[in-house]
Amino acid sequence: MKVAVVGATGMVGHVMLKVLAERKLPITELLLVASERSVGKEMEFDGKTYSIIGLETAIAAQPDIALFSAGGETSLEWAPKFAVNGTTVIDNSSAWRMDPSKKLIVPEINGDQLTSEDKIIANPNCSTIQMVMALAPLHKAFTIKRLIISTYQSITGTGVKAVAQLKNESEGNSGEMVYPHPIHKNALPHCDVFLENDYTKEEMKLVHETHKILGDDTLGITATAIRIPVEGGHSECVNIEFEKPFKIEEIRSLLDQTPGVMVQDDPESNTYPMPIYAEGKDEVFVGRIRRDTSHSNAVNMWIVADNLRKGAATNTVQIAEYLITNEL
Repeated sequence: MKVAVVGATGMVGHVMLKVLAERKLPITELLLVASERSVGKEMEFDGKTYSIIGLETAIAAQPDIALFSAGGETSLEWAPKFAVNGTTVIDNSSAWRMDPSKKLIVPEINGDQLTSEDKIIANPNCSTIQMVMALAPLHKAFTIKRLIISTYQSITGTGVKAVAQLKNESEGNSGEMVYPHPIHKNALPHCDVFLENDYTKEEMKLVHETHKILGDDTLGITATAIRIPVEGGHSECVNIEFEKPFKIEEIRSLLDQTPGVMVQDDPESNTYPMPIYAEGKDEVFVGRIRRDTSHSNAVNMWIVADNLRKGAATNTVQIAEYLITNEL
């Protein structure tokens, strides 16, 4: 099993390597791939030293699986070149997510859609992944009618330059600003670029990707995405309106039984999900589960996960595990 990690030197690439080591995939040969300026540099993985190679060299090596986290433009140009050479590409960028010919996969939800014919597989957006992990079992049981979403997203979703901006501002230093305003002690209702409809690209990803993963375009979804000065993970306040009646105990029970989801919901002991405790973990944490007092058939919940792990690297690796386990 020959595996390439494309974008190995980036923030998500580093976490991918960590997850690969932790989950002990049966890798016989590992290729660490990055841009030309990084070729020849060395990286450590699982106690061994590897030299970074370029994309052309990686294609010639014919890996079985390539885990991509190198940006949309790189994926659009290079993923088809790997695929035509027989490699299965699992792409973490937004490049292929809404392509109707490509599958958008969260293994616990729709991994069974994958076949050996799928040579480019899309990994969903981080904020979408953690939300649909909680929504999928509830949609199956009670049929979701409408979602009202507010996200509170970590600066790590933007990348290393955002982490540097927060560090500089918190220490009173000047430096490059990746955001149009200070992020230290602030909240920016602005994730990604604004679109013609006045929503941001991040907000519309939550709409379109949720429709595709759950296989239901009839869901009413509206979202506001907010960037906050946190590094541990993304948090989401989600109001869910159902078609069918429900009991709060049923909601908790379903989520408790869902693999990859952990319920933390005991207000009396101040127990609820927080990004400071989600950081470094693969679970999606759900709490503050309560009936909407303004609507008899709606519920509110708070969903938190490490956006670099389950929201990106871990989900990508889990797709690879699914392919290997099912010999696809």
